[in-house]
Amino acid sequence: MFLFLLIGFIIYSVGMYFVFPKAGVEAWKGLVPGLNLAEMSALVGRKKSHAWWMLFPIVNIFIFAALIIDLARSFGKHSFFQSVLAVVFAPFYSLYLGLAKNEKYQGPILMKEHEFYAKLKEAQDKKDQKTVNKLQASNPYKKGALREWAESIIFAVFAAAFIRMFLIEAYMIPTSSMEGSLKVGDFLFVSKAHYGIRLPMTFVMVPLLHNRIPFLDTESYLKQPSFKYKRLPKLQEVKRYEPFVFNWPVGDSVYLAPDRAFTADQYRREPYVRQAVRNAKLVTRPVDKKDHYIKRCVALPGDSLKIINRQLYINNQPAYNPEHMQFMYRVLSPGNQLNQRKLDELGINLSEAMPQMGVYFLDSTQRAKIQAMDSSIIIQPVPQEARPLFPYDTPLSLGWTMDDYGPIYIPKAGTTTSLTLENLPLYDRVISVYEKNKLEVRDGKIYINGAEASSYTFEQDYYWAMGDNRHNSEDSRAWGYVPADHIVGKPLFIWFSTKNGKLANGINWNRLFTSANKK
Repeated sequence: MFLFLLIGFIIYSVGMYFVFPKAGVEAWKGLVPGLNLAEMSALVGRKKSHAWWMLFPIVNIFIFAALIIDLARSFGKHSFFQSVLAVVFAPFYSLYLGLAKNEKYQGPILMKEHEFYAKLKEAQDKKDQKTVNKLQASNPYKKGALREWAESIIFAVFAAAFIRMFLIEAYMIPTSSMEGSLKVGDFLFVSKAHYGIRLPMTFVMVPLLHNRIPFLDTESYLKQPSFKYKRLPKLQEVKRYEPFVFNWPVGDSVYLAPDRAFTADQYRREPYVRQAVRNAKLVTRPVDKKDHYIKRCVALPGDSLKIINRQLYINNQPAYNPEHMQFMYRVLSPGNQLNQRKLDELGINLSEAMPQMGVYFLDSTQRAKIQAMDSSIIIQPVPQEARPLFPYDTPLSLGWTMDDYGPIYIPKAGTTTSLTLENLPLYDRVISVYEKNKLEVRDGKIYINGAEASSYTFEQDYYWAMGDNRHNSEDSRAWGYVPADHIVGKPLFIWFSTKNGKLANGINWNRLFTSANKK
């Protein structure tokens, strides 16, 4: 990305080298970074100090766009089409203005515009209708209503797109994996600055869309050209036990069902997935266009993690348990049926429950309140059976369940681990996909980039993510580590919330403008 911007600025500077003599400014000033922007500001009628705004990230994009439009207008280019050309092809547009012999500088547009409207106001104050009519008839700065609307809409869309891309983005919780801390139907604002603004990698896209165009059944971006991963300085580190938003690590090759995406590995393993995505094509996505997930970061780089009888341990110490952490329970009510309305009032997600089997996902407070409804009610934990979990298909994870899992080490940048055929499934995706090495196993030996390897040094940090709904969350236990370059941002607060994700069910008024970082 830096190279792209550098080339663009060089082209712009060369253009200004030819533009400045047309305005009586020494050509060499066009080649001096900063000075060329100051002189450009003066050319359009602003103070030279206006160029200092170019030092402010994100703001400088809008400042430069306004300057290049005003430069075009200073050369007599007042049409909407010319303004669009000036912004879209900014570096080349300055080159065009400088090299085209028939393009003449007509003076600082902002000063000329100010003078024109001052004359118009003076005529209006004097009630000199003849002069007013003459000025209005020859007004070169007048914009039609359609253009005013078009410019307002375009500015609003691109301003929102830049804010969404760099600062704050709105998300909705679509699943119950974080119940009851974050509920289905919660709408969040997420800060992209806290953990360092991740500069766009895929930048040719439909504004305000993440990865799909509704109704067209197609991706909303072009994979090329693209930039390498780059993140600006962070305001804080990711903290243990706090929720965070990230791109789904295994979402690079997916089959799309109507309500979600499934990985190529899930498609291979699970017959129900093949049925759900029947006739769907495999879609490959770059890092920043993978689906967004929100979970709780329970382990940091360098931590060791295990789960014993539902209790999470970090570095052999019992981990903090979220206040509303949920598990699956069977609720038996001898002689009478549970009142579903009362369960809904307790905040129990009935859309995810199986009432006919008496199965619900409950936190400790909800269990206590159900028990208080009738002392004869029996609440039993539902045992979790062994199932395919990360790392799949290996003796290492044989017998692991959602309640008894690990131990597992969370990779940290700069640390080295020994590699064996037994532990390779823990790190093969890290080595080959996240850190882009060529990994091979030949004749019982491991090769990385063609060289035999018995150890590996990690290039970036990794994190472990888990949902608060521990029995109904597809998280790191299912797909492994969250790489640092996949981190998107920090949840700030809930600005709207619908019951079970449907406005028809009502609004959770007590959740509006509450923290999205509840522990």
